[in-house]
Amino acid sequence: MSDYLTKLRELREKAMQGGGPERIKQQHERGKLTARERLALLLDEGSFQELGALATHNLTDFGMANQRFPGDGIVTGFGKINGRRVAVYAQDFTVLGGSFSEVQSKKIRHIQDLALESGIPLIGLNDSGGARIQEGVRSLAAYGEVFTRNVLASGVIPQISVIMGPCAGGAVYSPALMDFVIMTRRTSYMFITGPEVIKAVTGEDVTMPDLGGPMVHNAKSGVAHLIAEDEHHAIELVKLLLSYLPQNNTEDPPQVEPYDPADRMDERLNTIVPEDENEPYDAHQVIEMVFDQRSFTEIHPYYARNAIVGFARLDGYAVGVVANQPSHLAGVLDIDSSDKIARFVRICDAFNIPIVTFVDTPGYLPGVDQEHYGIIRHGAKVIFAYCEATVPKISVVMRKAIGGAYLAMSSKQMRCDLTLAWPTAQIAVMGADGAVRILYRKELAAGADPAIFAKFEREYREKFFNPYMAADLGQIDEIIEPRETRPRLIRALEVLRTKVKQNPPKKHGLMPV
Repeated sequence: MSDYLTKLRELREKAMQGGGPERIKQQHERGKLTARERLALLLDEGSFQELGALATHNLTDFGMANQRFPGDGIVTGFGKINGRRVAVYAQDFTVLGGSFSEVQSKKIRHIQDLALESGIPLIGLNDSGGARIQEGVRSLAAYGEVFTRNVLASGVIPQISVIMGPCAGGAVYSPALMDFVIMTRRTSYMFITGPEVIKAVTGEDVTMPDLGGPMVHNAKSGVAHLIAEDEHHAIELVKLLLSYLPQNNTEDPPQVEPYDPADRMDERLNTIVPEDENEPYDAHQVIEMVFDQRSFTEIHPYYARNAIVGFARLDGYAVGVVANQPSHLAGVLDIDSSDKIARFVRICDAFNIPIVTFVDTPGYLPGVDQEHYGIIRHGAKVIFAYCEATVPKISVVMRKAIGGAYLAMSSKQMRCDLTLAWPTAQIAVMGADGAVRILYRKELAAGADPAIFAKFEREYREKFFNPYMAADLGQIDEIIEPRETRPRLIRALEVLRTKVKQNPPKKHGLMPV
């Protein structure tokens, strides 16, 4: 028996060494941790249970016979984060560049299946040079098996992907199918085709950071949701995200002990909206004053900054926050912000997180490019997401709620449970100037006295640029003082917490993607 134990211990020790001391040293010199070091930071001490530590590839061609390592470049298993069970996998760049193989796929698929069956979050730490070329089509087919499970798990268990090194080719699609993507600032990049291929095909010269670096995907493409300063920060962001998310779609999000008085009212809210309707203000300040102090975590902070989305807490309960941002593009809805809002609303709805929406938007962004690139289709995503969502929904109209954007931003007609408005709210089918130009276009064309139109514009503003007609018609449930927003939201969510609403039975809706 002693010989068998010795053999087992030798193999386990070899698996723990990854690609060996020299490769580990090179990994550290790149400013990166090894797969096992990352898991040690992520998981509660002593909680990791590894699976597949001794698996190796079966290739003998292309010099691979002597390139066999226990684990085959990936570490998979179960563990706990702050006492909560999670499934994890971490690619090991020290072993064959972390290249994706058929064995890697089998190990990931096994942990995906177990995570889905057990109803626990899945976290992937990505650091790979791409598909293992020596395996040919087998490695490509192996990607497809992983993608299928990403899709089946979508909306059932939280899936978080952390990009800590290269992620190229087919490998990018698994993170893209997951709920959240975190990238590290100095060591990560994602692209389908690299700079050399792009130069050969199109003649364009581009560096890896400019092609698929973390700021590209956080600010331009929207592929990534958060950017981490380093790997330690990335691990902390994973833990922070999980603190708002349930284990699966049948459970409620975690609650923390309330630490901020439920009846707190901030007088600054009464004056935060400027008297000049065209003057911007920062909606982040509204969020900070209303929700539990220091509880707001913004998602996509660099992407489509005319909209704000993120998680916060109200009296210790997790909520999703959506807000127009008047300080950027006046808070208009455009293609990117529509996608950003719609996706976040669906994440909240999938994981039983109530949604609070703050509205101040003059409408959809006009322009030839917006129309040609599909603002109709993208804008409809917001409507679809809010209408489909069955979680508690509350909207607060802070100032402008004009035209179709008013409807889209969680209006009562979009099955919003409670619609509140501040006295500064302006709810109208369109802006005053535009309305007068349409209503009195014949008079304008005939050269009538401009003073007449100024009078008409004042009358239009007096009638429609306030929340009272909407309240009279029942489209607004209550007009409140801005300082009352926090206690009002807390009391409303206390009632709505037991809300039960179901959509008609169907295979799935046809969202305008």
